[in-house]
Amino acid sequence: MYKKPLITLHQKSLTVKFYGELTLYTIEKIDKDLANMQKKSLQEFLFDLSELRFLDTAGALYLYNLQQNFVKKKLTCHIDFADKRQKETFELIEKKMFESEELKQKKEKNFLQKVGKLFYSYYIGFLSFLQFFGELFASNLHYMTSLKNIRFKEIAYEINESAIRALGIIALTSFLIGLVVAYQSAYQLKLYGANIFIVDMLGLSIFRELAPLITAIVIAGRSGSAYAAQIGAMKITQELDAMKTMGFEPFAFLVLPRIIALVITMPLLIFVADMMAMLGGMIVANINLNITPALFLDRFNEVIAAKHFFVGIVKGPFFAFLIASIGIYRGLMVKDDTQSIGFNTTKSVVESIFAVIVCDAVFSIAFTNLGI
Repeated sequence: MYKKPLITLHQKSLTVKFYGELTLYTIEKIDKDLANMQKKSLQEFLFDLSELRFLDTAGALYLYNLQQNFVKKKLTCHIDFADKRQKETFELIEKKMFESEELKQKKEKNFLQKVGKLFYSYYIGFLSFLQFFGELFASNLHYMTSLKNIRFKEIAYEINESAIRALGIIALTSFLIGLVVAYQSAYQLKLYGANIFIVDMLGLSIFRELAPLITAIVIAGRSGSAYAAQIGAMKITQELDAMKTMGFEPFAFLVLPRIIALVITMPLLIFVADMMAMLGGMIVANINLNITPALFLDRFNEVIAAKHFFVGIVKGPFFAFLIASIGIYRGLMVKDDTQSIGFNTTKSVVESIFAVIVCDAVFSIAFTNLGI
């Protein structure tokens, strides 16, 4: 049965005498009874536990927090225990709270430590990615030693899933990009009477840069993320472990067919993007600049060399390899929880787009210096 603590005030000193039990079930009532105690201007507090029959860890933690509040205010606080067991319980709580405070201080790192830890995590991730690349190339060499090793059925399936089903969204996106670029350029060209130069601008920008980049970004968001999610789900459900147990190499059955399929089909997707973007530009040129399709094509044949088309096509396999390998790598990095699938899928898209842009920049610098 709960008994209210006895509070005795003597000048600047206050004594609180506890009765019965100080446990998890009585703390709330005791706290209400002692609510006004801390508001008084006192210098010394004494907690008398001589009449307390039982003290559990929750009660000891409550006393510890009270004591620490008084210490922070530079007040004196004493606790008189009824027996050794109560004192040991309180000392145990005191020890654990001190250890947790030390751990908290250790966890709080300064700016340099945080930056160092961040760069170290990137360094470890880069080494892990290099290891994945090494395994990939080693498997690829073994895979290509004989036609018997090539899994044509899986490659054909991935071509359908990764490329053929993406033709619609690639065509629509590229067509709209061609419309937008031509429409924005048409207004400026009309000011200077240079309507016909829209063909030059569209041909160079779309063939060399826009079509390959737009295609790669769409594929990274569609197929790259699908690779990460599919392989991540297989890892969580332990299908990869089951494959290894049965003697099937995951690289040969899951990784290489996806990469080969995307490398084969990316140039085709870029070609479709080229045609649809030019179609969009041709429509705007006809409507806004009164350039007929025949005139558009004549000018196009005069000023746009075939090398510009092949520059964009050549980038395709490299973009495809980066997108597929990063997506699969992120799938293999998934941990044993569903939240990790979403995290790594997002990372695969972001890293693929970043890698594609960096690769495109390298190609642009190389081709410009080579005069291509």
